[in-house]
Amino acid sequence: MFALGVALFALALAVSVALHEAGHLWVARRLGMKVRRFAVGRGPTVFSFRRGETEYGLGLFPAGGFCEIAGTTALDELAPGEYDRALYRQRTWKRVAVMSGGVCMNFLLAVVLVLGLAVGWGLPDLHPRIVVESVGCVPPSQGPAPGYGLVGCDGPGPAASAGIRPGDVVLAVDGRDVARFGDLVERVWQSSGVVELVIDRQGREMRVPVAVEPVQRWVVDPRSGVERSTTVGAIGLSAQPVAGPVRYGLVAAVPAAFAFTGGLVVASARTLASAPSKVASLWHSVTGGERDADTPVSVVGAASLGGQAAERGMWESFVLLMVGLNLFVGLVNLLPLLPLDGGHTAVAVYEACRNRVRRLRGLSDAGPVDFGKLLPVTYAFVVAGGAFTVLTVVADVVAPIRLA
Repeated sequence: MFALGVALFALALAVSVALHEAGHLWVARRLGMKVRRFAVGRGPTVFSFRRGETEYGLGLFPAGGFCEIAGTTALDELAPGEYDRALYRQRTWKRVAVMSGGVCMNFLLAVVLVLGLAVGWGLPDLHPRIVVESVGCVPPSQGPAPGYGLVGCDGPGPAASAGIRPGDVVLAVDGRDVARFGDLVERVWQSSGVVELVIDRQGREMRVPVAVEPVQRWVVDPRSGVERSTTVGAIGLSAQPVAGPVRYGLVAAVPAAFAFTGGLVVASARTLASAPSKVASLWHSVTGGERDADTPVSVVGAASLGGQAAERGMWESFVLLMVGLNLFVGLVNLLPLLPLDGGHTAVAVYEACRNRVRRLRGLSDAGPVDFGKLLPVTYAFVVAGGAFTVLTVVADVVAPIRLA
């Protein structure tokens, strides 16, 4: 099933890319521009055919694709008859519409997937809270499989001794936000000495230092997937169960899907903005350290997560993975950097604003932006993005993230 999940992920990725490029294709053709080539995949061409003025093709590797529109920049060579239909010569709104077509298709696909999730499995809470259910003593050791029985204990335990009470909401551990109980457990397991919990008690935020108690537990090695006995930290705290997914009827699912997708867009944007700050954590995992679950993953890591979801029958997680993939592709393409769609949009908007100012000054419109002058910035972005991608791929190979 793992291989099936990886294969389905690759297929879903190819479909996502195809629809992204189809968004550009459809808008460009509707607005009268010429689309020379449309392809899904990269590398050697498996097959191609021509329909009308457009050549359609399939690349060997299902990663990427392109939609070649005549005159995307002023540097493009134009054939006779393409000059008036060149993209860079169109009105600003048309250029923005063409460049937004792919992103809109990704967001629309995400909404459709969430709609299916809402009707078929239900939607989870996007903003879960860690509400303390009880505090108590910490069992010092745990028996092996199959029972994993905990040794008896007595006394108040570290959390209770520090003043943590049932009903408190745990917000962060040592300055790092935690949203799920599994995140809290992982942070405490990896800690020793004292951890600082940030809690919300009836609307009042408090910082509470808690002594971590070393205990023996059976855990799964994140690298090999093998179970082993090890020493971890514990504080004697349990959380209230998280409410399960909520299923919707088809009509009610529509507004729920849009609201849920909107929340995911905000969360994904925050994750994307924090990506540069994760470089150190990624490098730490590559050089032998533990991999943080909140570090970015590459296509390799996402395919592995898809395989794990299929292997465990967690198809709702597989669908959510595809939703996240489409939102990520859409948000990345909104960045105002060439050669992304957002970079071309930024150039079009800049030219429009510049020409408006020139007209107010009684001057004629200036020519198109010289993309040659933008090449150093483009190359810098490509190199930085490529290096980050290589780092995440290596991290996904040597220290893959595993589903909880």
